[in-house]
This record gives sequence, C-alpha cells and structure tokens, in this order.
Amino acid sequence: MKVVIFGATGFSGNAVLKKALAQHHQVTILVRNKSAISTHDKNLNIMEGYVMDRNKISEVLENQDAVIQCLGVSGKSTQPTTFMSDVTKIIVEEMEKSGVRRLISMSNIGTGNSIGYNPWYFTKIILPYFMKWLKVVIDDKNRMEPIVMNSRLDWTIVRCPNIVDKPAKGRTHATLDGKGLKLSITLGDMSTFIVQQLTNGSFSKQAPAISN
Repeated sequence: MKVVIFGATGFSGNAVLKKALAQHHQVTILVRNKSAISTHDKNLNIMEGYVMDRNKISEVLENQDAVIQCLGVSGKSTQPTTFMSDVTKIIVEEMEKSGVRRLISMSNIGTGNSIGYNPWYFTKIILPYFMKWLKVVIDDKNRMEPIVMNSRLDWTIVRCPNIVDKPAKGRTHATLDGKGLKLSITLGDMSTFIVQQLTNGSFSKQAPAISN
C-alpha cells in the first residue's frame, strides 16, 4: 500500500515508519531536512517541506492510498498550541480533495469521551497541576479529533496511553469503552497496531484506546 506518514521523525512516528517499511508498504514522509533521516529503504520516499504548507501537503498526497498522522509537539511546553489541530485540518481537507480516503490518526487517552477512562485524581489533580504539558497536548487533540470525525474520510483515531520504549509484548488490548485499559503500551506494539489499521477496517470511524 502507498502510505504517507506525517510526524515520522518523532518518537512514535519513527517507530511507525520502521514498522510500515518492515511490512513492505511504500512510504512517503515529509520532513524539513532530509539529512536528518537515518532510515534508508528502497520503499521510502523522503520529501522536504513544512506540514503547514498546504501546497506541499497536496503534492505529498498525490497517488497515495492512505495516511498515518503521528504529529505531536516536541518537549514539554506548557504554552497552548493549535499545531496538531491546524495541520490535521489541512491534511483532512487535502485528502478529501485528492480522494485519499483512509486516515489513521494518533491521539491520546484523555481526549473526547476517553477522559472518563482515567481515574478522577489524574484528571482533576495530576493532569492540570503536575502534567500541564500533557494537558496542553490533550486540549489540542480535543480540537483535532472532531476535525477527523466530521470528515468524509474512512478514519480511525487511535488513542494511546504512555508509550514506553520497552520490548514488544506481542499483544495489544483495544477498547471502545475503557474496560481493561492499562496505563501504558510498548512502542513496538503501538506501531504494530497503527500499521495494522491500514488494512484492517474493524475500527473504521471509531476511536479505540490501546494498551498492554
């Protein structure tokens, strides 16, 4: 499958990129600086540009089958941001124009109705007072998710907990109501689940939360 991965240079996006290439997908990524990419593969097409450039997004989407959106914000800034929602709006609009239908978008547990999946003390105390940087991310994901959900695309939003760089467990629990949800997921299992959604439509137009 021909797939565009946005955010491929980040912690999660880079793992998704490697997983997609390992499964022989033809991957295109958009980066600011090609020389910053250490991954080399005959199925990897690297384009230079900025994700806020609508014309570049349109160019990247030409002749593609699907998009994986792994965009995030670097560091732990507590300054409000609209970066993820702004870029997603451009991606969705350009996908609808170009006829690329399948979108898998990464999000966070705590967004939308999944706010109820967390313990009350996390939502009311830890998040607003001790993890302000995460609240900033979730606030913008709360703006981003409706853009995806209200689109005409065949979308899946994957809500993730803390992603840990530990060996994959080979199993992932996905839930639509929070039952059985744990506090983290390994990087390898997260990337496997995300890439599986390219060809697995069981969560089409749904927002599963995953963990293991």
